[in-house]
Amino acid sequence: MNDTATLEAGATRQISDKEASKVAFGALIGTAMEWYDFFLFSAAAALVFNVQYFASQNATAAAMASFATFGVGLVARPVGGMIFGVMGDKIGRRKTLMVTIVGIGLITGLIGLLPTYAAVGILAPILLVLLRVVQGLFVGGEWSGAMTIVVENAPLHRRARYAALPQIGSPIGTILSSGGFFLMTVFFSKENFDAWGWRVPFLAAIPMLLVALYIRSRLAESPVFKELMEKGETEKAPIRTTLKESWKQIGMGMAAGMLGIGGFYLVTAFVVWYGVNILKYESSLMLLGGILAAAVEIPVLIIGGRLGERYGASKVITYGGIVSAIIAWPSFLMLESGNDFLILLSMILPVAALSMPYAASGTVLTGLFPAKTRYTGVGLAQNVAGMVSGFIPLVATALVASASNHWWPAAAMLIFLSLFTATAGVITPRLSVDLPGFKH
Repeated sequence: MNDTATLEAGATRQISDKEASKVAFGALIGTAMEWYDFFLFSAAAALVFNVQYFASQNATAAAMASFATFGVGLVARPVGGMIFGVMGDKIGRRKTLMVTIVGIGLITGLIGLLPTYAAVGILAPILLVLLRVVQGLFVGGEWSGAMTIVVENAPLHRRARYAALPQIGSPIGTILSSGGFFLMTVFFSKENFDAWGWRVPFLAAIPMLLVALYIRSRLAESPVFKELMEKGETEKAPIRTTLKESWKQIGMGMAAGMLGIGGFYLVTAFVVWYGVNILKYESSLMLLGGILAAAVEIPVLIIGGRLGERYGASKVITYGGIVSAIIAWPSFLMLESGNDFLILLSMILPVAALSMPYAASGTVLTGLFPAKTRYTGVGLAQNVAGMVSGFIPLVATALVASASNHWWPAAAMLIFLSLFTATAGVITPRLSVDLPGFKH
């Protein structure tokens, strides 16, 4: 066992469950806001931006331009992961997380104030893309920092339990953003929604930011990072060291996180599109499926964390991936059934299955990198997985179109993603940092 691992084991020995819970809750508030903003943008890209910011006679061209702005934010994330990873490994986890949360909240509020194409012409889409890029940078540093500060503020043997809590930010963000847009469409006429109603959920990010800032400001810095600072052992060149010494860990971390992100986009974004456009279901039914799947995800994430604590997080990833692969095909059969109950189940079941590996991914990713370069390493692995995942609905749409609009290529993609992540669960313990009393 190396010196850094010994230092980490010593630094986390005295932490109480009460302290660990407080930090996990503070991180959860941030990740909920991160995902709220992220899903808000994806919903707006489909409903509003194509009309308000991309004037084109061709509706498909406008929609593609709108979705491209969504993709640009994903491409910016690994860059943000590196920028804020370096900050987090040099000046501290807590300070860096204060910067990322302010950046995410302010950019979302600014998008809500943007003038439209009709008002300022070509400047409107240019400003939208620029804001999306900057938002992508901040998002790139948020999840990795939140996960790092949580595991480093938890007793070693309980890390999997607490690392599952920030993951609940994803379903909460989904429910808030979908619910926000749903309420706007209920309370406003289509004309009012298109004119200004869509801006309300974006502007709501500002009061949410103030709450998140208050909670974050009361978080304790990671005791592991404080020890590194006191002993003068912080890493001088985190990116170079990580790429040189932990490139295998970056690849395996990406694979471990792939199903939880990419599979989720496939079952939510692609399935909603397929249900509405190909199977001609009501969009409200598909939206309800997404909200119910997110609600079910919350208890599954908590259970996944407890199982990771008891049996090891990598086992949860492996078995969760296998279960996800088994139910992928039946889920798509249910989607095609035309029965409302089975259609809702076709979204709830696969999201529940892939939420198990997602619950454990934070524990596995943080376990792959030594404390000195953890923020940077986790940021690179997670954000590359996020970037690749962002294009999964697009690839699924293209493959399904080439198969005469049959769903089998999408089901095959979900099976592949599930087994890809399950395999990573088998390999990651061999590449992880050896920490006493910690089950990989």
